[in-house]
Amino acid sequence: MDSGPFFHGTKADLRVGDLLTPGFRSNYRPDVVMNHVYFTALLDGAGLAAEIIPGDGPPRVYEVEPTGEWEDDPNVTDKKFPGNPTRSYRSAAPLRIVAERDDWTRLTPEALAAWRTRLTEMRDANAEILN
Repeated sequence: MDSGPFFHGTKADLRVGDLLTPGFRSNYRPDVVMNHVYFTALLDGAGLAAEIIPGDGPPRVYEVEPTGEWEDDPNVTDKKFPGNPTRSYRSAAPLRIVAERDDWTRLTPEALAAWRTRLTEMRDANAEILN
């Protein structure tokens, strides 16, 4: 398994010591309540997630530590990227915030628009989320 460090991208304003827990609506399919919390070992991957998710507030990236077991994220590894080159994971256990990071690469306005268009197309196509 990957040894990290690990990161989570969001628009939520969190503090060191806070826990990210499952049980909230998906950022990508609001009709789905998530059974897992998702994270990555790629700082810029978490930054991408933070920028493209809907919601108010600035995108934020937190360094996190899993408090329990985790597994490869089947939404990307099994379907799109065998072998997990995106270093994406999920856990049914909470993730603890250990730091906020601001050293990730921001998307250009054009890239952000392209990603949002792609997400809208996926939602409209009713793309499956493995929960």
